[in-house]
Amino acid sequence: MSHIKDTSSDKIFGIVNSTIVTLLMLIVMYPLIYVVSCSISSPDLVSRGQIILFPRGLTIEGYRRIFMDENIMIGYGNTIMYTVLGTLVNLFLTLPTGYALSKKELPGRNIFMVYFLITMYFSGGMIPTFLLVKSLGLYNTRTILIISGAVSVYNVIICRTFFAGIPKELEEASIIDGCSTYRTFIQVVLPISKALIGVMVLYYGVSHWNSYFNALIYIMDNNKKPLQLFLRKILIIEQMNAAMTSNITDDDVYAEALKLKELLKYSVIIVSSLPVLILYPFLQKYFDKGVLIGSIKG
Repeated sequence: MSHIKDTSSDKIFGIVNSTIVTLLMLIVMYPLIYVVSCSISSPDLVSRGQIILFPRGLTIEGYRRIFMDENIMIGYGNTIMYTVLGTLVNLFLTLPTGYALSKKELPGRNIFMVYFLITMYFSGGMIPTFLLVKSLGLYNTRTILIISGAVSVYNVIICRTFFAGIPKELEEASIIDGCSTYRTFIQVVLPISKALIGVMVLYYGVSHWNSYFNALIYIMDNNKKPLQLFLRKILIIEQMNAAMTSNITDDDVYAEALKLKELLKYSVIIVSSLPVLILYPFLQKYFDKGVLIGSIKG
């Protein structure tokens, strides 16, 4: 088989293209590498800004200080539970909603969409929502962190657009074979929607993992708090310690407190984001397919 030789312009384009992509990759990767390096470097070097790329004066003092708090593992367990159960609730509600709204024959379809879209721009406000949660008996319960934000209108629109692109003949064939609408959705539509489900799991899962504001408002018991609140508490305590130490005449003690505070900041970032970084590569292929799902009007 003959091979077409690249022209000089093709070679130049390839070199320029590879160079640009490499530079973009380095720009994206550098912040992560920098944070990891700072989290395991000497606090003295970190505070003086002498860490550029690779770690220096290796230490795990930041991680040791974090995991000395017995509540960290409780927080990890709670956050994993809230993320898994919350994402399942999200999928259970979002996928059927998007499927129903993808049907042009649905009575009042446009009216439903208008109501959904209104909620994207207007909310009841924090205080009315708090009063509602309290009146429903959900205050200081795990349930509120699982069901709050159960449906994202943005994700519903993505699902609706994806389902609208499924050939109608496929569903008609399943109905002819005796499948009900419910069975068609479960056994025919969902199996060919793995890309969509992967994207929804990623979107909702990351949202639940990073969420802390709802827990800050609605949860009082330590054994129900997610990881993010415990990490926030550690940072606040270290900041207070540094501020209190500033009143001490011993400059060395104050300097050490400031260095530790700076080191903990980077360690907390890694501890809170590591599970998501581990999970993301497994969902990357679905994310690549799903990014363009909502770009075509359904």
